Amino acid sequence: MTKDNYKHSDITDKIIRAYYNVYNKLGYGFLEKVYEKSLMIEFTKMGLKCESQFPITVYYEGKEVGKYFADILVENVVILELKADKNLCPEHEAQLLNYLKATNIEVGMLLNFGEKPQFKRKVFSNKFKNQRKS
Repeated sequence: MTKDNYKHSDITDKIIRAYYNVYNKLGYGFLEKVYEKSLMIEFTKMGLKCESQFPITVYYEGKEVGKYFADILVENVVILELKADKNLCPEHEAQLLNYLKATNIEVGMLLNFGEKPQFKRKVFSNKFKNQRKS
């Protein structure tokens, strides 16, 4: 694993702990918004700075072409995308990766509140973003 793979691991460890706290108390079957609000309570209890529905603007050749909202931004360095599906799928990972590409944030996590708890951590280094200008 590279150094980037451990980036913000102190924060992502807390996120995982909060995720399991919520999952173990609520289980699966609720809408994503219920899990989002519950995680916000857990993060606040842990002393983590967090913002729900964090706006992300997408640009193409210097022009705004879209606006999206990540579910939660933690400590201004980790984007969380929440799901309440049976399983995580490649489309979910692509969505998170695109959020990372569109921002200066390098670490993201998918948290799935499905029948079985699942999470994935993604890193997209800013050094690659700077080279993508075309």
